[in-house]
This record gives sequence, C-alpha cells and structure tokens, in this order.
Amino acid sequence: MQVKELKSEGLSCELEITIPANDIDARVDEKLKEVSATIRMPGFRAGKVPMSLVKQRYGKAVLGEVLEKAVNETSAQAMEDKKIRPAMQPKIEVKSEDFGEGNDLVYTVEVEMIPEIKIADLKGMKLEKLVAKVEDKQIDEALERIAAGNQASEEVTEKRGAKDGDIVVIDFHGRTADDNVAHEGMHAHGHNLKLGSGQFIPGFEEQLIGAKVGDKVEVKVKFPDEYGAADLAGREAIFDVDVNQLRQPTEAKIDDEFAKQLGMEDVAALRKAVEEQIANEYSSHSRMDLKKKMLDILDEKHEFEIPAGMLELEYQNIVDQVEAERKHAGEGELSEDEKAEYKEIAARRVRLGFVISEIGNVNEITIADNELQQAVIREAQKYPGQEREVFDYYAKNQQALQSLRAPLFEEKVIDFIVELADVSEKEVSIDDLMKALDDEAEAKPKKKAAAKKSTAKKKDDGEKAEKKPAAKKKAPAKKKAEEK
Repeated sequence: MQVKELKSEGLSCELEITIPANDIDARVDEKLKEVSATIRMPGFRAGKVPMSLVKQRYGKAVLGEVLEKAVNETSAQAMEDKKIRPAMQPKIEVKSEDFGEGNDLVYTVEVEMIPEIKIADLKGMKLEKLVAKVEDKQIDEALERIAAGNQASEEVTEKRGAKDGDIVVIDFHGRTADDNVAHEGMHAHGHNLKLGSGQFIPGFEEQLIGAKVGDKVEVKVKFPDEYGAADLAGREAIFDVDVNQLRQPTEAKIDDEFAKQLGMEDVAALRKAVEEQIANEYSSHSRMDLKKKMLDILDEKHEFEIPAGMLELEYQNIVDQVEAERKHAGEGELSEDEKAEYKEIAARRVRLGFVISEIGNVNEITIADNELQQAVIREAQKYPGQEREVFDYYAKNQQALQSLRAPLFEEKVIDFIVELADVSEKEVSIDDLMKALDDEAEAKPKKKAAAKKSTAKKKDDGEKAEKKPAAKKKAPAKKKAEEK
C-alpha cells in the first residue's frame, strides 16, 4: 500500500492510496480458496474443483467484495498510521477505472478530522444549584387534580337536558356527508362522553347540550384538516346519536377510601407518594438548570476549530426541523437573522459534543452493557403491550441502540464534572426555578469575537451536547428533535 498526502488544510485532509495489483490478486485468490471449499461442479468432488475453473467462474463475483474490504482496511490503516481521527464518514473515490486483474487500485480519501482539544481544568468549577422544596400547598393541589381525574358519577334522576360537564351515555353511528358511507371508528355503543371535555372532534359535544334521555340527535360536524385518518380529514360528517343515559360527576373525597382505590394503604401514604413524585420533578428541573450553567462554562472555556461538514450537517438538521414546524403552523420562512442564530446553535452543539466526548474518553468513562439494557427496558415501558416489539427493534438496530448510549454517556460525564465542581445550593420557589429555566430557554445565541465559539440556549431537558441519531421504529414514536 502506498499513501500520498494530497491536501492538508486545517481539519480537512485528502489522501491518495494505491493498492498494488499483486496485493489485490492475493486477496482474490485467498477468497476464492474459501469459496472453492463449498463449490460443487459436475465431474469434481466437493472442494476438489481446480482453482483455474473456480477463478474463471467466480473471479469477477468475488472481486467487488474483495475490493470493498481492501479499501476499508487500507484506508483505516492509512488514517491510523497518520494519526488521523475522522470526525465523519470519510469520502472515498476510486480513481483508476481498470483496477483488478493485474492493475493497481488507486483511490482517494477525503476526511475531516476531529480537532485537538485541550480540556480545561474542571476542578473547582463554581456552580450554583437552584433547589425548590415541596410545599403542602403543592401537594394539596396535586391531590385535587388526581381526584378530579378520578371522579365517579351518578345517574341524573331529574328530567332535564344535558349541560356542560355532564356525562352522556350514547350510541352513535356516523357517515361522511358527501357519499353517505360509514367508516371504521365512526360508531360505538354505550360510550361515556363528558360534555366539554374536548374528547370528540370540534362541534360534536356542543350539539348534545340540552339533549334528554331518549332523544335522537343528528350531529353534523367537519373533521379537522389535520385529522389523523387521511380518508376523513377535512370532510363533513353526520352522526345519528341516541342518548341512553345522563350522568353527573360526583365530588371525590380525598380520604383513606380514595387512597385505597388508587392502590395506597391510606391517605397519608398517598400524600407521601405525591410528595416524592413532585420532589423528583423539582430535582429534575434543578439538574436541568445546573447542566445549562455547566455547559455555558464549558463553552466559554473551550475554543477550537470544528469540522465544517459536521457544522453544516447539524445546522441543516436544525433548520429542517424548524422549517417543518413552521410550515405545519402556517408560518413564513426563516429570516437570514434566524438562520444565523441557528448556525450559532449548531456550532455550539458540535463543539460541546466534542468537549463532552473528550472529557469522557480522557477519564475512561464508559457505558456498561447492563446500563444499556436498563435504558432499553425504560424505553419499552413507554409502550405497554408492545414491549417485545421494542426489544426486537433495538436488538436488530445497532444505530438505534447507540442513540440510547449517547445520552447515558453524556449524563455520566455531567455527573463526573459535578463531582469535581464546587457546587453551592440556593433555595428558591418552584416559580423562580421555572422562571430561571424559561429565561435561559428564551435567551438568543450570542456571537463571540472572531475565532471564538458561539453561545446558544436550549429549550428543554438540559442541553444535549452529543447529537442523538434519529431512529425509526414501529412501536416507539420518533422523538422530536430539540434545540440544543
């Protein structure tokens, strides 16, 4: 193998690699020997077919596989020899057109390299963690919401029409108005519908206000343009509704009996469970705020060139997502200023991804197999009844499995940095904590001086410093990309 450096500019490098013809021939012969052991030809015993016949019949068939393997191996070896760490999949282009059968194979490798990163001193990093304590008022409010969501009901005995908030027990049969055709899902029997709940498409529930038990009501509605079933979206429909019973919600008492209905021993145990749940939510918000502050400091402390290809890919991912959301919302195109802001966000994402990765690698932070298995289990638990599908999906899709590894790795690196940092706690109200997160989420990227990196704020659960690959799967819904 001969390697010639054609270009080296910043993080971009291009190599020309030549694989001698005798090397290719030797690889082909070796592969043909493997093939010959299983070949059966008339007049010859298995494994005894002359090599000349094997090469004549199968030589061209194995050449493509041999060349692909040779290119992968030699390009990897060339980059290792030159201490090149590729940031993205290298671009390979074959130059010689008559390679094989006595001719050398010449190809080029264009690669963007991972920059050299000098990690700043992480010890003693000063961070302030906002901590919100759970108050009795918040527990009471949560219990009231739980009670409202678990309301019982009783039959209305007086002769009156249905009003907002009542529950009507109905049979309904629907059809599209333009062709009088009934469609799947447009009929049901004994359905409990709470008026004003917004459970049915707009306009349906309102037309049952005033209806009495025994009434037959013709309800005319139009399916929303964005309705999930494409064959019904935007179409007008007619439903024949029979009102069988009228019920009204009864106030749920938050007592021991109510707690037992929810699987708790008594109301004290229910309050404790609610308090723990709220505390976990507050703790998650506190970590989110702490992580944002930490990433801001890491961003300030590290300056280095980032691969142009990675920057463009990240930027395009952000823009594609935002433009799709704007189109769905009926909004206009992005302005040049907005595009510039997203370019800054993309640069920050890529840079922080490198920093987090380097900190983890230098400090030998890894993700154990059992940690990854637990992540798959947590993902499967999001889809009750489809757990097996989720397990099979991740077992067969390594890219999706790696998409779970990346956030686990990032969180372990964050934990490592927190251990080294000087963290002080400040008790605040939950309103102040959420306001701090909102202020950070709304902050726009700030351009630094020339040759310096960008600053950008993310909306949701901390900033994901590493890009999480999108993964399609049958059971789990695809996660929405976030600004980072």
